[in-house]
Amino acid sequence: MSKDFARERIARRIAHELQDGMVVNLGIGLPTWVANYLPSGSEVLLQSENGFVGLGPAPLPGQEDPDVTNAGGQPVTIVPGGACFDSAMSFAIIRGGHVDVTVLGALEVDEEGNLANWMVPGKMVPGMGGAMDLTVGARRVIVAMEHTAKGKPKILKKCTLPLTARQQVDLIVTELAVIEVTPQGLVLKEVAPDTTVAEVVAQTEATLIINTVKVMEV
Repeated sequence: MSKDFARERIARRIAHELQDGMVVNLGIGLPTWVANYLPSGSEVLLQSENGFVGLGPAPLPGQEDPDVTNAGGQPVTIVPGGACFDSAMSFAIIRGGHVDVTVLGALEVDEEGNLANWMVPGKMVPGMGGAMDLTVGARRVIVAMEHTAKGKPKILKKCTLPLTARQQVDLIVTELAVIEVTPQGLVLKEVAPDTTVAEVVAQTEATLIINTVKVMEV
């Protein structure tokens, strides 16, 4: 499976989690793809932490506006009715509990819903950005990530990298599975149509609770 195909699948599946009327923040990287898969006429209000609401899909080639970018600096569009504001207002929205869902990438997630997504020791990084604020400020936290990295599991019994937030993740969506974080542990809810429960278990270090498992909507 190509990296782009995997990311498209993850973004499409997460789009099904978003409902009209929600205020949703999309983190940099893979989460920004979700904006491209919301249905036409969707009334999900996407917030970009660099200072606007009403984030739309990526512009067509040649129609990019250098002054309209998401928090990762990628060209985006603003839907009719969108609004721009300063960073203080943006983080007041986040810290004030006005974001219904945040979608974030991850380096690691573990059985307790702990999230590590901002640094690898020894490598230069720009900083945590708004991830810490988003994980504790949003009502629901969805992790969008590939299931493994260089063949090694990213869903672990215990995170090994510095944490972004403790016990804040609610749902994990990968190209292979949808996994819910519960007080009892990680519950396998869906598997992709081209994989099996056994394959997902084999590529997951954490223990998965398996009851009724559906086929992922992709």
